[in-house]
Amino acid sequence: MEIKWDWLKGGAILGATFLLAVVLVKPIGVSTQFVIFDGIVWNLFSEEVITENDQAKHGYSSNNAYLNKSGGKYAKSVENPINYGFIFVIAMFAGGFLSSKLQKGKASLEDKQSPRVFRESGHGHRYLVSFIGGVLVLFGARLAGGCTSGHMMSGMMQTSLSGYMFALGTFAAAIPVAIFFYRKSNNGGA
Repeated sequence: MEIKWDWLKGGAILGATFLLAVVLVKPIGVSTQFVIFDGIVWNLFSEEVITENDQAKHGYSSNNAYLNKSGGKYAKSVENPINYGFIFVIAMFAGGFLSSKLQKGKASLEDKQSPRVFRESGHGHRYLVSFIGGVLVLFGARLAGGCTSGHMMSGMMQTSLSGYMFALGTFAAAIPVAIFFYRKSNNGGA
């Protein structure tokens, strides 16, 4: 069975998913799971990272200030990682895989691997730009206390002023950067 996902249908499904998550569990956001994953790996090599603590609000504490935030909430997630956020991240990978298998009009292997403008500029350039962009987005997400899905998508859906401000800032930076990096395709390339 193949399904054609146009932007309108995809947007409606995404909106319904966000609304359902807010109503049933909590707003969607996933960048914290990167921190939790780091804590899980760290905890494998050091028994001192997470300790049970009856005095802590969530029953766990950490010698790391970030994992100890909110009364040991993150420390508890490191110690017991099977939770809503963990399941959500796994489901994102599974959903992306399922969607790629159900799509009509499959893209060529070249287009799946990278956009034409990156293929023309070489793999090194693509990897460098992707790495720097990923580091900046994750750094900014943690600095702001949440990720793009948490701030922009969930925040705007809840009519949060900070969500709208984040979206404005994101697009104010992203559009000029995209124009700069895709300028070759604007000059008759693509």
